Amino acid sequence: MEPSPKDGESAAAAEPGRGGTAPSSGVVVQVREKKGPLRAAIPYMPFPVAVICLFLNTFVPGLGTFVSAFTVLCGAHTDLPDRHRCCVFWLNIAAALIQILTAIVMVGWIMSIFWGMDMVILATERRCRAASADLH
Repeated sequence: MEPSPKDGESAAAAEPGRGGTAPSSGVVVQVREKKGPLRAAIPYMPFPVAVICLFLNTFVPGLGTFVSAFTVLCGAHTDLPDRHRCCVFWLNIAAALIQILTAIVMVGWIMSIFWGMDMVILATERRCRAASADLH
């Protein structure tokens, strides 16, 4: 008994002798990260501000997240366009409080560092998008 081809593979691809292609060629997979409301509330900040927030989050858990909440009030965009700025501001304040309160058991500190890294990643994405828009 021969094993049946996996989902997405044709019988010709499963049998290379019949002129089929390799199972992994020509397949394009796109992965999108589903963000929760707290993660989606991280603002797209300028790169230097994001690095400062990462530095603050590394040494004082939650402080960089607290500072980033105020960038929302100053016009920073988030992945929550349908929410009001005040709501996104309070989501960031809630994330900062969670980081501060759980820092005692190291969870908040680790979360705070990852939050700061996400801020830098979002700032880098923003910078790359702006640079590619300038080229076009």
